Amino acid sequence: MPLQKISEFDTDYRDAIQGNDIKGMGVYVQGTDEKIGTVSDAVVDEQGAFRYLIVDLGLWIFGKKVLLPVGKSRIDSRANRVYAVGLTKEQAEKLPEYQEHTPLDYDYEERVRGGYRTPSVGSSADGRTAPTYDRNNYTYANDADLYDVNAHDDQTFKLYEERLVANKQRRKTGEVTIGKHVETETVRVSVPVERERVVIERVTPQDAGKVVSAETANFGEGEVARIELYEEVADVQKEAFVREEIRVQKVVDKETVEVQETIRREELDVDAEGRTIEEKTGKLPKDRI
Repeated sequence: MPLQKISEFDTDYRDAIQGNDIKGMGVYVQGTDEKIGTVSDAVVDEQGAFRYLIVDLGLWIFGKKVLLPVGKSRIDSRANRVYAVGLTKEQAEKLPEYQEHTPLDYDYEERVRGGYRTPSVGSSADGRTAPTYDRNNYTYANDADLYDVNAHDDQTFKLYEERLVANKQRRKTGEVTIGKHVETETVRVSVPVERERVVIERVTPQDAGKVVSAETANFGEGEVARIELYEEVADVQKEAFVREEIRVQKVVDKETVEVQETIRREELDVDAEGRTIEEKTGKLPKDRI
């Protein structure tokens, strides 16, 4: 039963598992938030069925990688986590180490299986001899607890459904700056003004040539008449007045918008005919990773 890494078996394996990749998922102790390592790769058999996860136990045992049988794992793809079922640190320390050049043959697998079997091969809790296996007739069905993810009665899984949660976010859409500046212009105004001037007029009186007495005639020098002349000038002044008043305020326009989004819902599929997921879909299923 030759084993291969998943990428060696199928270079497009991500398409078969709906784009999800087991590589890089964190590995945790079942039922806790204690992280013990990371999935570095997966191992499949010649039929493409998942058999092991290669786990780097760097948070438990620095630099050590081990094989975790797929039946001893529970995958939560939404949380991007893999839970190791029943694995203890003491057990991990005794597991055979996996290295890149390690041959994935029957002998190595038996060493791995021996670290997970309960009770271990050769003894049992009640003193009876546990079954032994022969390399020529061994099948993974002999260790269903290690390889069949459907062999555990305590399996539970959740059905998820998405729903739309409508919230509002306030965001800035613009900014209005209001100020004032001074513009200048030249204007003309007409102002009527008056100016006084002297008009001298010589006229001949009606009694011109009439002889007057010497007493009446008053000859003398230095007689001066003084007349003051006035004129108006334009006196222009500037005065400020309120031309108009500007009132600035914000108003809120309300409207109802409709947002459309696609949501998903998981439904339960029950096959009462005993068919496997591979037989039903012809694809490599996610829950067999």
